Amino acid sequence: MRMSLKSVRIGVVGLGYVGLPLAVEFGKRYRTVGFDINQNRVRELTRGRDSTLEVSRTELKEATHLSYSSELADIRRCNVYIVTVPTPIDKYNRPDLTPLEKSS
Repeated sequence: MRMSLKSVRIGVVGLGYVGLPLAVEFGKRYRTVGFDINQNRVRELTRGRDSTLEVSRTELKEATHLSYSSELADIRRCNVYIVTVPTPIDKYNRPDLTPLEKSS
């Protein structure tokens, strides 16, 4: 099944140092929902502020097709998902995939 670019709706799960810049760039051209479980993070981004300084206010404003949410219902309509959650390692350098598993 082929998808046209006009029908693309991208969901970026995790709005940290990887996910937010990615969501912002996609949001400049495509309908994009940035999803994060941290409601305070979603609230600040909705207000046009990024306390982590990963992106500027100007970049946030330029992403006119980007919305933010911490509600699963808001990303259910997406047809492309990009997961950008942390994968910490333990003292034996084994990845802890719990955040990835919980996001799926």
